[in-house]
Formats: sequence, structure tokens, C-alpha cells
Amino acid sequence: MVVKVISAIMLIIFFAVMVAVGLHTRSRARNVEGFVLGGRSVGPWMTAFAFGTSYFSAVIFVGYAGQFGWNFGLASTWAGLGNAFIGSLMAWNILGRRTRIMTQHLDAKTMPDFFGKRFESQSMKVIASIIIFIFLIPYTSSLYNGLSSLFGLVFDIPYWVVIAVMAVLTGFYVVFGGYMATAINDFIQGIIMLFGICAVIGAVLHANGGLVAATQKLSEVSTEGWSGGAFSSFLGPDPLALLFVVLLTSLGTWGLPQMVGKFYAIKSENDIHKGTIISTVFAIIVAGGCYFLGGFGRLYADKIAYQSDGVTPLFDTIVPSMLATLPALVIAIVIVLVLSASMSTLSSLVLTSSSTFTLDVIDPASGGTMSEKKKVIVMRIFILFFIFVSAVIAIIKDSHPEITFIAQMMGVSWGALAGAFLAPYIYGLYWKRISKASVFACFIWGCGLMIIQMIISLGGIDISGWGTFLSYIFASSVRSGVIAMVGGLILVPAVSLVTRRQPIQEVNKVFACYDEKVSVAKKEALD
Repeated sequence: MVVKVISAIMLIIFFAVMVAVGLHTRSRARNVEGFVLGGRSVGPWMTAFAFGTSYFSAVIFVGYAGQFGWNFGLASTWAGLGNAFIGSLMAWNILGRRTRIMTQHLDAKTMPDFFGKRFESQSMKVIASIIIFIFLIPYTSSLYNGLSSLFGLVFDIPYWVVIAVMAVLTGFYVVFGGYMATAINDFIQGIIMLFGICAVIGAVLHANGGLVAATQKLSEVSTEGWSGGAFSSFLGPDPLALLFVVLLTSLGTWGLPQMVGKFYAIKSENDIHKGTIISTVFAIIVAGGCYFLGGFGRLYADKIAYQSDGVTPLFDTIVPSMLATLPALVIAIVIVLVLSASMSTLSSLVLTSSSTFTLDVIDPASGGTMSEKKKVIVMRIFILFFIFVSAVIAIIKDSHPEITFIAQMMGVSWGALAGAFLAPYIYGLYWKRISKASVFACFIWGCGLMIIQMIISLGGIDISGWGTFLSYIFASSVRSGVIAMVGGLILVPAVSLVTRRQPIQEVNKVFACYDEKVSVAKKEALD
């Protein structure tokens, strides 16, 4: 009873703040620039937190932390550190400044818009928009994963009610306030996530006798090929598989439209420096903390649920089982934490989907005659559409667990988006020689490879006769997703060198933005 009361009070306060922010920022979302990018005037703290909260959702806290913590033990913490230093620190340093400069120079508001203007190709913009439209919806529906089991710890309410409340609330503040409402709420939700994950880790370790005692217990757990100590070792029982996880979840963010889009809205150079540090520290605490927490999942092997074979765990039940015995206040904090993580990522995804589809598909199809006001209205309609569709898919998936298509699509979404966009985007920012043909080739490569992965997974196709390498790669969407990304980094320059380049005059005009002279304080640069 105490848990219910505390949780209900915290949720009511949380909901009230989210609604208030949406109403407060509605005046900043009256034109496309304000609605999509916040007027390109968002400061470092809000940009960094928006980046981090879009990165880490309930999927990482409940799903990935449970799954990878079970498979790799404490070594899964490397995934969180990879997210911090590759997915955040390096992403900000390599992409942040150049993205802000070139997208403003081209007046590009979305990733497809960038591709279309950078390579002078309307068809490229439309194709990129369609890829995002197809693969972001199942990704969006995955954000509701884990909410059912966590809310089940406290509230005896149907899962669809939880989904509906989250969808309606997110839709309200995104529709009213656009990017600025999303950024402010992301900041608030990020603070909740920071304090929440620290409280949960402390409570779980305390329940197991402290860090040393918990690690000692974990070292006594044995697995195939190990007599003990595998799950408390430096690299875990399968270092190669762990490397694929680190690469997919870290490098993959460089090609995701909802992540890269955060750099479009940065206010100044100084904000980039601050945002880089803030974002990295945020990722170390949240991502590192989530995976570190999941590493102790095998200590709860007698409390979690298993699949029909009695051996393979239901990974979404691992973290909730760890939390079930914690104090009421901690459980209430966790519920708000996971809701915050889910809503922040959901708002980012639906804003990306709606703005991309409106500006890059609907507006060109109408002959480019839509007014600013009409574009904003259409984007708001599509925000509601994307939220509704994702919620319906999540409810269907929960009601009919035998439907595996949705789950498989979620697995390939990240790999397809990153595989298609990562290489063309990076080379497009840095290299004048990249050709249009190479970009189209990478689109086909990334999406094609992950569609093959989906067909194999859905059809239960036996790939044992495909050879050792292919069998290993297509055994998991994590591995095939990494191959899609890394392969694109090789494919794009290779195709560019043997295909027709863009006219040098056009390319020089695009890259001229980097050579523009600006005056800065001496603390930024010496004479």
C-alpha cells in the first residue's frame, strides 16, 4: 500500500510537470525552425541531456541490461562505457561542430534534407525519408517494453492503460511545444534518470551485502566452459560477442537521425565543448550504471521467469525481479525513472519521424507550396499518428506473444538505420570526393543486409551450411548490424573512387561554410 501511494504521488507530480512544460513552450513552436530545431538556440545542458535521454530508454534499463548482464556478467559494463566514449564523446567531437555548421549552411532541418541538399538529389531525400519511416515505427514501439513488468510490481492495472497514459502524455507536450518542450522535458527526465540509477544500484548492492560480497557471489556462478568466475571477469565469458554489442550500441548512434538531429540545434561553439563533457558524464552514469546493475542478474536466477525450455530466461523479467524486494521509495523512483527514459526517447523518435515525413515527403509532393503554419499542423498530425501506431503495435505484441515479427523488426531497425546512414553521413561532412552512387549503394547495403537477417530469423532458416563466417554473423541481428555499419564505411569510399563525382563547383560551395572567418575570444583561440 505504501509503495502504491508513494508511486502515485510521484507520477502525478511528474505528469503535471510534463504538461506544464508543453504549455509553457507552445509559443516557441509556431514555425518549422522553432518546432523542429528550437530555433537553433538550445544550450549545452539541454542539448546534452536531450542527446543522452534519446540514447537511453527503458529498453536499455530493462531489456538490454537484463539480457547482456545475464550473458556477460559485469563485463557488460563495457557496453555502457562504449556508449559513453564512442557513442557520446567521439560522436560530439567528430560530428557535432561540422553537423551544426553544414546543416545551417544548407538550411537542412532533417537527415534526409541534409542528404538531398548535400548531394543535390531529391530522390535521395525521399528514399532516406522512407527508410526512416519504415524502420523507426517498430523501434518506437519497442520503447514500451519493460513497462508492464515494472508497473506490475506496484499497480494492478492493465498494460494497455500504461501504454495509453504514456502515449497521450508524450503526444500532448510534443504536439504543443515541439523540440523545445522535448528538450526541457528531456533535461528534467535526465535528472531523474541520473539520481534514479544511482539509487537503484546502491539498493541492489546493499541487498546483496555490498559490492565486494555481491561480486564474490557472482564469481561463484559457473557456466559452460568455465568452472566459475566468468561473470565477474574483466571481459566475461564471450569477449568477441561483447565487442559486437559495444560496437552496435555505441557506433550505431552516429547514423541514427534522432541522435544526429540534436547537433542541428546547438547554439554556439562554447556550447559544443560543454555539451560534449555533460553528455559523456551522463552516459557513463546512466549507461554504465544500467549495464553494471544488469551484470548481477544471475544472482536472481531463482526468481526470474524462463521460456518454455526452462533454460533461457525471459530477459525483460530479470531487472524487475532484482527490484521486487527493494524499499518502497526505491521502487517508486524506478517506475518514474523508466517512464522518464521511455517518454524522452519516444518524444525524440516521433518528432524525428513526423518532421522527416512532412518536410521531406509531403511538402515536396505538394510542390513545395505549403505554408509554415500548415507544415507545423501536418507535423503535429503525424506525431499523433506515429504515437498511436507505436502504441497499438506494443499492445498487440503484449497481447499476442506468439507474434514474433514485431520483435524481430525491432532487432533489425537499429542496424538498418545505422548501416544505411552512418557512412554516407560521416563522409558527407568530411570528404569532397564522395559520390551519389556510393550513398545509394550504402542505402541498399544497410537495409538489404538487415532485411536478409529478418527473413532468416522469422523463417527459422538453417544457415549452418553457409560457412563459418556467415553462420556466425547472421546468427544475431547484433552481429549483422555491426557488419552493416562497418561494411558501409568500406563500401562508400570504394564505390566513390570508381563512380562519377559531384561537380567540384557544387562541392566547393557546400564546403565553403567551413572556411568562413569568424572572430572569437582569445580564450578560444590564440592570435
